[in-house]
Amino acid sequence: MTTLNKYIDHTVLKADTPQAKVQQILDEAIKYDFMSVCINPTWVAFAAEKLAKTDVKVCTVIGFPLGANTSAVKAFEAADAIKNGADEVDMVINIGAAKDGNWALVESDIKAVVAVSSAATTKVIIETSLLTDDEKVKACEAAVRAGADFVKTSTGFSTGGATVADIALMRQTVGADMGVKASGGVRSIADAKAMIEAGATRLGTSNGVDIMEGKDANGGY
Repeated sequence: MTTLNKYIDHTVLKADTPQAKVQQILDEAIKYDFMSVCINPTWVAFAAEKLAKTDVKVCTVIGFPLGANTSAVKAFEAADAIKNGADEVDMVINIGAAKDGNWALVESDIKAVVAVSSAATTKVIIETSLLTDDEKVKACEAAVRAGADFVKTSTGFSTGGATVADIALMRQTVGADMGVKASGGVRSIADAKAMIEAGATRLGTSNGVDIMEGKDANGGY
């Protein structure tokens, strides 16, 4: 059984994040031996250097938070992040294409990132709060066909975050072998355990320290 700390992607993605906050997140990730830190691309090289002698991975976000960049830009962004030291890339799907039912574009968009990310783990953010259950299923199926490693609920910057029901639906859709990441709103040990029991294999949260210390956080990602 994976210990709770190794489910956590310790996250700071706000636009106004200064270097001191990134350093704090790195220090906390080392202290609690989290699975990764999830940071914006501008901090990848900095984080990779600081974490080089640890087993904490460097995770970053691609096409974030809207998913509305072209596939070529997302692919370049992913390749650049990996070159700078990213171990994992969390990309946002083309949400507008999903709402249009253009699943061929959703899939090819994911494939463009997967194609340049053989050296990294790829997670696909479907932004569940903006999709119907049918669209969630189809988005997960597109991620499976595209060869991604994970599906992920949310950016944390839209109208809602992870729910137990969405995690269960995503797990049912992708099967037992693909990763499922719950992100947005995981603020306590109870939240974390509920998501894991529903099928999550990774938790994206800015509340990792509170969770490890048994506290309920009041806010954050």
